[in-house]
Amino acid sequence: MRSPVWLVLAVALAACSTQQEAKPQVEVLQKIPHDTSAFTQGLELVDGVLYEGTGLEGQSTMRALDPSSGNVQKKVDLPQDFFGEGITVVGDTIWQITWRNGVAIERDRKTLNEVRRVSYEGEGWGICDDGQRLIMSDGSAKLTFRDPKSFKETGSVQVTRDGKPLEQLNELECVGGKVWSNVWKTDEIVRIDPATGSVTNTYDLSSLKPSDPNVDVLNGIAHVPGTNEFLVTGKNWPTIFRVRFNGMGQD
Repeated sequence: MRSPVWLVLAVALAACSTQQEAKPQVEVLQKIPHDTSAFTQGLELVDGVLYEGTGLEGQSTMRALDPSSGNVQKKVDLPQDFFGEGITVVGDTIWQITWRNGVAIERDRKTLNEVRRVSYEGEGWGICDDGQRLIMSDGSAKLTFRDPKSFKETGSVQVTRDGKPLEQLNELECVGGKVWSNVWKTDEIVRIDPATGSVTNTYDLSSLKPSDPNVDVLNGIAHVPGTNEFLVTGKNWPTIFRVRFNGMGQD
């Protein structure tokens, strides 16, 4: 008995849908070695230098890496009682925040040396610079806006996905007016519209996570300037991945 036309069409559409769903969300373009002792908290690529901030008390550092080899070119240690978190480059300086110390450290970008410290309330997780302001996460569903020079708070926005608050926003990257964020304890990176707080895309990077019990969570996202590509890694991961996210376009 010949199948009805509508049934044939339904099967064909279902097959196409399955193929689209099966398409990987992230395309790996390159694999770069990464120091497995680095508990990655912040990652940013500027002028051919990959800057990395690492965490844990007594182990926190600020580093400058060669993005092609992953080799550490320069490194400075944070005070033993500091737990380093996210970083962002602003002109000739770098802001490095701390978890529960309530201190943001401004550094000279060339030497990585400390220039000054600024206090803030609450926890520090991730931070990025959108060209006009700093945007900072604290592990909640809130993004806080700050002045790039004084570090003073200038506003905030609540982040939602499908109408619900999305908490545990972690390492941040500002690209083209949008904020990309790791979500702690997940293999997800989300793209956020900071004007509304709405998540506009979610990407699953579980395929990149090493099958090694010694590695920690996905954390670290750096845009490759002039492209629609990113460098991503995780805490204690052996690899930095150069990737392209499907469906993101050039923004």
